[in-house]
Amino acid sequence: MTIFTKIINGEIPSNKVFENDNFLAFHDINPKAPIHILIIPKKEVKDFQSADAKLIGEMTLFIHEVAKLMGLDKSGYRLIANNGKDSGQEVAHLHFHMLGGSKLAWPHLVDDTDTKKFF
Repeated sequence: MTIFTKIINGEIPSNKVFENDNFLAFHDINPKAPIHILIIPKKEVKDFQSADAKLIGEMTLFIHEVAKLMGLDKSGYRLIANNGKDSGQEVAHLHFHMLGGSKLAWPHLVDDTDTKKFF
C-alpha cells in the first residue's frame, strides 16, 4: 500500500483540491511552484506505463477540471508524470504534478550533459 492509497483511504490527511469517484487532486506538501497539485487515480496503478488509454482519457478530463478550479487553464501550467526509478518517481502509484502560479523556469534535467549517447 502506497502513501497515496493511505491518503485516498483517509488514513493520512491531505489538502484536497478536487475529488470524484475515480480521481483525487491535492496540494503537494513539498511544493516546487506557487501552485503544486498532485493528481492521482483512486485505483492503484503503478505508473504511466502501466495505465490503459481509458484511464488516461478520464484522468485528462479530471486534470482539465483541476486546472480550471486553480485558475491555471488560462495562465498555463506544467504537467509532469515521472515514470519509473530513473525518472525520479518516488511513489509507485501513477500521479501527475501540476505546477503553476508563476512563470516557470526549465532547469537542466540531468547533471550528465553528454548528449552524444542520444544521437
